[in-house]
Amino acid sequence: MARIAFILADDFEDEEFRVPYDQVRQAGHEAVVIGLEAGQAVRGRQGREVVTPERAARNVSSRDFDALVIPGGYSPDVLRLDIDMVGLVRDFFRAEKPLAAICHAAWLLVEANIAEGRLLTSWPSLKTDLINAGARWVDREVVEDGHLITSRHPGDVWAFCEALLRQVAQGNSPRVDSPLLREELWAQPAMVH
Repeated sequence: MARIAFILADDFEDEEFRVPYDQVRQAGHEAVVIGLEAGQAVRGRQGREVVTPERAARNVSSRDFDALVIPGGYSPDVLRLDIDMVGLVRDFFRAEKPLAAICHAAWLLVEANIAEGRLLTSWPSLKTDLINAGARWVDREVVEDGHLITSRHPGDVWAFCEALLRQVAQGNSPRVDSPLLREELWAQPAMVH
């Protein structure tokens, strides 16, 4: 059984939390909600979920868990302002444990300075932020670049969960090393000499 952390603040995307949380638990793993403050309830953006974090980010470390899930919505914009949350994300990255970010959660990857050189996807409005942080951005349902797992939006949540649970059970995916992927080649403007 793995122990998987979920980090949340107010205005998280309800489905991007609930579906992975339930899938993790149904797979027999422990799911632990971490917030800015333990015991202080946070609300989902759609108003369907109210969750009370069990632990505060300042009181945990990547050593306590096997994977990290970051739901999207506006929660990641709040979380990226907290040094303990950013440090926790960076610690998971350095520990090479599965780190799964969906939708706007990629903001935390930028803030933690871990997007550079990685193949990632996100909500489309974060594309420029990720490219400016040195990432290679693609429009795909789910992207696995080593232990980083990213998805675009709630419609991708099932593929996102599948990738997360596979990495927890079987280990990290290989790194994506090619400088340009096929779809990136087609998206490039013609070179003018």
